[in-house]
Amino acid sequence: MKAVILAGGFGTRLSEATNLIPKPMVEIGGKPILWHIMKTYSYYGIHEFIICCGYKQYVIKEYFANYFRHNSDMTVNLADNSVEILDNHSENWKVTLIDTGLNTMTGGRIKRIQKYVGEERFLLTYGDGVTDLNIGDTLLSHEKSGAILSLTAYQPSGKFGALQIDPQSNQVTSFLEKPDGDRNWINAGYFVCEKEVFDYIREGDATIFERTPLENIAREGKMHAFKHTGFWKPMDTLRDSIELNDMWEKGIAPWKVW
Repeated sequence: MKAVILAGGFGTRLSEATNLIPKPMVEIGGKPILWHIMKTYSYYGIHEFIICCGYKQYVIKEYFANYFRHNSDMTVNLADNSVEILDNHSENWKVTLIDTGLNTMTGGRIKRIQKYVGEERFLLTYGDGVTDLNIGDTLLSHEKSGAILSLTAYQPSGKFGALQIDPQSNQVTSFLEKPDGDRNWINAGYFVCEKEVFDYIREGDATIFERTPLENIAREGKMHAFKHTGFWKPMDTLRDSIELNDMWEKGIAPWKVW
């Protein structure tokens, strides 16, 4: 089974870093967040990946093209330019890197890699969110559901402290630091998809996957939700990047399941 990762967007909300590199290459603990996502999948036996590239795609391609040598001990004989690999610390991954266009929307990117997925079930996620999600459990839940698409649903906590204020005196009557959100489940961006999902992408490169395709799949009763109550965090802003790196450096990164 293959995991498809959307890694072609501009990442404008993290422009402090993405003016030089694509967002999935922004590092946590010295490794791109894309690597962290792939390590999670690999832990659950998924070793084949299709990366949907776009903005600054050459950075992603060069990273994986040189990954083996950069993660191996070796002896270089400068006399004849030969290289002897001494110890390989690389990954057992097969990575297909596809240019899905600079301005292509998410659905269009997925449609462009259809021929590389083939007729089999596939996993899908974005290249900017880490989680301790049990991929194996999502697959089992999907199989039981009979749906053509399962998404991971998550209830985020609030980002700010919540106050209750007396409207007459302006006295704060209660304070709750970072309460649960509005109790709505949101799309956490980890999907299990059957090949029929491609049939719902009908507007070419302009197709936004989260709009018409997902709306129609849900309307037809063919979408299943896997409720995740563990850890999930996207890297949307510089603050998110700092928080994720801080967690990694302190050894309290919940997504490090490997």
